[in-house]
Amino acid sequence: MTDPVFTTPVTAPRAPTNAWLVLALLLAIYIFNFADRYLITGLVGPIKAEFGLGDDFMGLLMGPAFVALYVVAGVPIARLADRKSRIAIIAAGCVVWSAATVATGLATGPVSLALSRVAVGIGEAAFVAPAYSLLADYFPVEKRGRAFAILGLATYFGQIAGQAGGPWLAAIYDWRTAFFMMGAPGLILGLLAVLTIREPVRTVPVKAVPAIPFGTLLGTLRRAPSYVLMMIGMGMGSLSGVAFGYWGPELFTRSYGIDPTVAKTAFAVNFGGAGLVGMLLFGAVSDKLTRRDRSWPIRLTAAAMASATACILAVTWSDSFSLATLLAIPSGLLGGGWAVGVMSSLQYILPERFRATATASFIMVATLLGYFVGPWLTGSVSQALGGDAWSLRMGLSAAIPLGFVGALCCWLAARTLERDRAALSDA
Repeated sequence: MTDPVFTTPVTAPRAPTNAWLVLALLLAIYIFNFADRYLITGLVGPIKAEFGLGDDFMGLLMGPAFVALYVVAGVPIARLADRKSRIAIIAAGCVVWSAATVATGLATGPVSLALSRVAVGIGEAAFVAPAYSLLADYFPVEKRGRAFAILGLATYFGQIAGQAGGPWLAAIYDWRTAFFMMGAPGLILGLLAVLTIREPVRTVPVKAVPAIPFGTLLGTLRRAPSYVLMMIGMGMGSLSGVAFGYWGPELFTRSYGIDPTVAKTAFAVNFGGAGLVGMLLFGAVSDKLTRRDRSWPIRLTAAAMASATACILAVTWSDSFSLATLLAIPSGLLGGGWAVGVMSSLQYILPERFRATATASFIMVATLLGYFVGPWLTGSVSQALGGDAWSLRMGLSAAIPLGFVGALCCWLAARTLERDRAALSDA
């Protein structure tokens, strides 16, 4: 029997599984990906209290411990995804990160907490590059903005689940139970994905095209200015947004003198709800404008990133809870979708034969900047200045403005998008 991965192609609309069903399942998996990632940020208080930790160590758990092997594992996993079943890889990763989330609830001290976070990172490294590569096969270019926006909703559903659901579960039971209950569903979803989704056939049979040596591929990508600029832009934008998203719930708790569960739920629901709307709007507008000019999505990203950066900086220094929650609306609407424009433009310029690997390399750098530097930098500055509300604001103010740098990089990337697409296709 012929392996369907290596047979003659069919176009994405003829893919063996309904494209919207594929998107729905990937969305469900991605929601728990982010819920598991954000859960620790909603439980900073009880974890610090039980183990006697400071903001600097919690920043380490949020960022470096998670990112450590996430970026190392991402590229070899993506290399495999360019030639093997992306569904199997995604499902295996889902099982690993879900089991590691459950293991976090069994932690006995700082070391086991950190090791659990490392394991979460390893599992989650198997999702992003294969998932976007897979969706690019299922959806044509003029519909990818909407598809990527729907997948991106996981960021906000996951944030709400982790930052609001986690403290709620902890208030009823304890923080360990929150990790058990958030980790378990991913084990089921991983199995469901394998049973439901079939790998679409490749446009070019992978046996017919030898794999490009990784060093050669990096050299090719480095010579594509739009790729490099978008990578730096997403990294800086992520650094700004992730620092705020991870530490924002704790900022609300320290700044406004209200119950921690109420403060963290308000943060997650207000920013997450606005972000959901912003994500959908960005995807719809991006698809419409893409029909006129393929550079529009990344230009929209630049404008949204700059505006969102200004808004969350204003929230950081807001002196009232009501003003902070009011500013959540423009912050979420503007910041909710900018990553869609980056990923849509990235998938547009990358040829299929090394799409997953190039995406993983892109994500590796962006993740190091965003998830490694952002939370750790914020926590370290805060701890050095005293670990109170004012010091946390200073820590956030060290990280958030870098979003303006990211916006500039994305704006500049639009200039060479078509030229780089042609060059990479010929590589």
